[in-house]
Amino acid sequence: MTTVPTTATDLAFRVFNEIGIISQLSTTAFERAMPDGMTLAQFTVLNHFVRLGGRRRPSDLARAFQLTKATMSSTLQRLEAKALVVIAADASDGRGRLVEITGAGRAMHADCIQRLGPMLVALVAAIGEAPFAAAIDPLVRLRQELDGMRD
Repeated sequence: MTTVPTTATDLAFRVFNEIGIISQLSTTAFERAMPDGMTLAQFTVLNHFVRLGGRRRPSDLARAFQLTKATMSSTLQRLEAKALVVIAADASDGRGRLVEITGAGRAMHADCIQRLGPMLVALVAAIGEAPFAAAIDPLVRLRQELDGMRD
């Protein structure tokens, strides 16, 4: 049974509730599709680099993902052990480090996307391209607003 939200709070809660459920279901589906030993956390770091390019400080990555520095360092160490990123000294800051994706990291990202392909195609086929396309702008705006509200 679908209830009609009666207030802005009800409406927003329902949207975030659906997003939370979708997040849980998609996380499980994504991790099942990933190559052995690859986690969604590791994939999202690779995705960040593929999307934005460049080199990043571990602290900037932790802030971007809203994780502790220790959690991000652990993820980066696992990626580095797999030769998917390189962590090097920052020449402009003797104590700092910079992280950069490697060719193997880009290849792993592409492999993960390919493995996700059948599930993503099935979802678009079941729901339709138009609803997916229509969802992009509101989701981008929601992300931007939430990003602007961060501490």
